[in-house]
Amino acid sequence: MIESDGRVVVVTGAAAGIGAAVAAELAAGARTLALWDRDPRVHEVAAEIARRATEYAATTGAVRYAAASGIAEPEQRQAVVGIVEPEQPQAAAGIAEAALPQAVAVIAAEVDVADRKSVEAAFDRLTAAHGPADVLVHAAGVMDAGTALDITPESWDRSFAVNATGTMHVTQRAARDMTAAGRGAIVVVSSNAAATPRVGMAAYCASKAAATAFTRALALQVAPFGVRVNLVSPGSTNTAMLRGLQPAADTGGVAGSSALDEAVRPRPLDPAAHAALLDGDPGAYRLGIPLRRIAEPADIAAAIRFLVSDDARHITMHDLRVDGGATLDM
Repeated sequence: MIESDGRVVVVTGAAAGIGAAVAAELAAGARTLALWDRDPRVHEVAAEIARRATEYAATTGAVRYAAASGIAEPEQRQAVVGIVEPEQPQAAAGIAEAALPQAVAVIAAEVDVADRKSVEAAFDRLTAAHGPADVLVHAAGVMDAGTALDITPESWDRSFAVNATGTMHVTQRAARDMTAAGRGAIVVVSSNAAATPRVGMAAYCASKAAATAFTRALALQVAPFGVRVNLVSPGSTNTAMLRGLQPAADTGGVAGSSALDEAVRPRPLDPAAHAALLDGDPGAYRLGIPLRRIAEPADIAAAIRFLVSDDARHITMHDLRVDGGATLDM
């Protein structure tokens, strides 16, 4: 489990998909939960996590206080939840089933990981108000479709700016703070496409491979300081990013649902697209999925929760595939 006294946890790419699911999963063990994304919906996700934690505490009679404090700068909006009891038998939907700490500050910030100044400013604000990050989960990423023959320079540059350079910006700063403290855990969400070529995903594959290589080099560098750095590499996962690659799928939101609902309870894929992913595509040299299911964001979040926990204290430099066996090799 995550330490009972709570940690300062940062999750990037937290406005949707895997990032939002990770935020919900880690809320229970955090003292401060900082959610970063350039998408303004990150504020909605933060507010929803705080609201569900408050409702969960209220239903168990454990509420000490619950308040939302508006701050002048919108990127510094904050919700605070405090509870008395160290453990509760059942968590609200989207909140991990674990002990909530005495006070959880849920902070949303609009941060562009491709912009070093934006990243540095976000870390500076966090450190000044709550202390340095103990845990970083870097889930921010983009996917621009295009074959190796027709990918545009603009798509290539965007993919590398976010997926590769963004990874360097965020993890480097976090690692510097963690090495100074002599502790910390970082998980970077990469992709099984970093090691397995995909037709129509040239820039994505290349940029994720670069991010993976940098992350492993960083892990080696900081290990002597007690800082662990690992990767989680998902395969096909039911997120808006995947649905955007399926022309027959409905990529719109569920009526009345929140961004957090989309992450923790995603809609089923279009049946034809679902079957094609499970079966593979010989024409595109793509294997199917041996476990015969598409991952949900919660599957990735659960793997990340383990890697940032004390149960994984002797694991670093590891690349954990969470792809249902789709790449066969690891």
